[in-house]
Amino acid sequence: MSAKILVFSGSLRTGSYNTQLAKAALKLLSAEGADVTEISLSDYPLPIYDADLLKDDGAPQNAVKLARLFQANDGMFIACPEYNSSITPLLKNVLDWVSVTKSDGNNDLKPYAGVTVALGAASPGALGGIRGLYHVRSVLMNVGAQIITEQCSVARAKQSFGEDGMPSDERTLSLLKKTCRSLLEHVTPGRGKA
Repeated sequence: MSAKILVFSGSLRTGSYNTQLAKAALKLLSAEGADVTEISLSDYPLPIYDADLLKDDGAPQNAVKLARLFQANDGMFIACPEYNSSITPLLKNVLDWVSVTKSDGNNDLKPYAGVTVALGAASPGALGGIRGLYHVRSVLMNVGAQIITEQCSVARAKQSFGEDGMPSDERTLSLLKKTCRSLLEHVTPGRGKA
């Protein structure tokens, strides 16, 4: 059974280096035989998380859709930019809304239970967004996701992707391959429920 992997970026910016990284991971995961689904968070707009909104109206429909997607996959690869040494507001908001989405009206949802996650970041700076991944890792651990140790950061991202969309630096490409392989080694195939 092929592992089902969801891939997305924590950025909406046109030309996002993190979206490039997510697409590179998608290629590698597909080449390893995974059943990969790529989404853009721009297709799932959400209000800023507010417990009163949740109490009064329930989870927004896009939070329900995302929770179903998270639950339907065995693992995820998330590429997230670093904003001021932390997680992007977009990704934090998505993770928060999904964490409180417990039902789709018919079925109970446990979008983070048993899901295995690999992280990546790309940045024009020398550190490649790695500082922000500590916060992404912490948030995901606290909602019950299993995060693999390996991660990929792409430094000087403006010039670090080749014509083929893959990291042009051999060391970075090797690290991305290692991260993707580790994700596939650690997922529980069949965990994802449609």
